[in-house]
Amino acid sequence: MRFFVTKQSVMHKAGFVNIVGNPNVGKSTLMNQLVGERISIATFKAQTTRHRIMGIVNTDDMQIVFSDTPGVLQPNYKLQESMRAFSESALTDADVLLYVTDVVEKPEKNMDFLQKVQKISTPVLLLINKIDRSDQQTLGNIVERWHELLPNAEILPISAKNQFGIDILLKRIKDLLPDAPPYFGKEQWTDKPARFFVSEIIREKILLYYDKEIPYSVEVRVESFKEDAQKIVIHVVIYVERDSQKGIIIGHQGIALKKVSTEARKALERFFGKSIYLETYVKVDKDWRSSQRELNSFGYNPE
Repeated sequence: MRFFVTKQSVMHKAGFVNIVGNPNVGKSTLMNQLVGERISIATFKAQTTRHRIMGIVNTDDMQIVFSDTPGVLQPNYKLQESMRAFSESALTDADVLLYVTDVVEKPEKNMDFLQKVQKISTPVLLLINKIDRSDQQTLGNIVERWHELLPNAEILPISAKNQFGIDILLKRIKDLLPDAPPYFGKEQWTDKPARFFVSEIIREKILLYYDKEIPYSVEVRVESFKEDAQKIVIHVVIYVERDSQKGIIIGHQGIALKKVSTEARKALERFFGKSIYLETYVKVDKDWRSSQRELNSFGYNPE
């Protein structure tokens, strides 16, 4: 009698893990820790993430498609409406939802969005970030309040900046992912093209070096991106809403713009691993944040 043994196929897990929460709670820092690539702007300023950005983690038996989203806010103009739409869309297509809060913000902030989270059937991991800034008793009170607001969520205290709790979080995500083949090629690590990261890196430098309303009135468009084996030649336009903002971006004798361009070029060279030639121009596009046509041209179309 013969026995035929067939090799059992290896199970593979894959799914979409979406990150949501209010501004400035550390979503982008968490995203960069989880993905292992610096793909989301992470600064000390709120409202730095404007788009929904995917970062893909691949192993032999798993693919996690993380999605960073803008901080939840009450919109004051069309740009913020688009940002809010990106956040809300993340509630409808997740296999696992990461709701990020911290030890500082009030749990009741943006209750209308939280009420939408309460209604979803998707597994929710509620991440209390920045626990290094709290004590045990305060953290216990915060956990108790969140248990009341999201009774079906699993609560995990973390410190994204210090990488505390990240390994436990990844293990829980893997446990919750469905069995599925990969959705993207195993070599792919994001859904965004190279031009997107050029504009994000330049926008990050503007967020760091300018104050008040200036960073939030700026959008960056890559006009040309030409790459060969040794170098990349990039021409970029920085759009602002008013002539006075243009003057501030450029600075006296162009010093401010030169500083931003130099720092952006260095960051781009680290990002791409090649020599970068970068030219930047500044143009005025009045009220681009309130024009749906302009917003669509900049990629703010959640649909």
